[in-house]
Amino acid sequence: MAIAKFPSVVIDCPDAAALASFYAGLFGWEVEGKGDWFDIRPSDGSNCISFQQVDVYQAPVWPGQTIPQQMHLDMVVEDLDKGEEVALSMGATKADHQPGETFRVFLDPAGHPFCLCLS
Repeated sequence: MAIAKFPSVVIDCPDAAALASFYAGLFGWEVEGKGDWFDIRPSDGSNCISFQQVDVYQAPVWPGQTIPQQMHLDMVVEDLDKGEEVALSMGATKADHQPGETFRVFLDPAGHPFCLCLS
């Protein structure tokens, strides 16, 4: 028997409001929060990603492990080129190292890797 539902991911970052806005824009979700904690959710409330501001933040170094990636999100898109265009226009950076052909690796504005994937 399940004892919990609706798991969420909490992402540490240097500016919780800014990073929540970045991901909310990618997903088309709403931003809620204040201070050092922000959540994003779809209009039906079925999912949640939270952003926690931390004072001493070190961005991961990808693909190296000097500072491990700590976490990453994979997001499915219908068109990699269009997805890339939107992500870059919102402040993402395309990673130099691209290890596959069915997905692309980007860094969010706080330096966390994320992937846009075809499936």
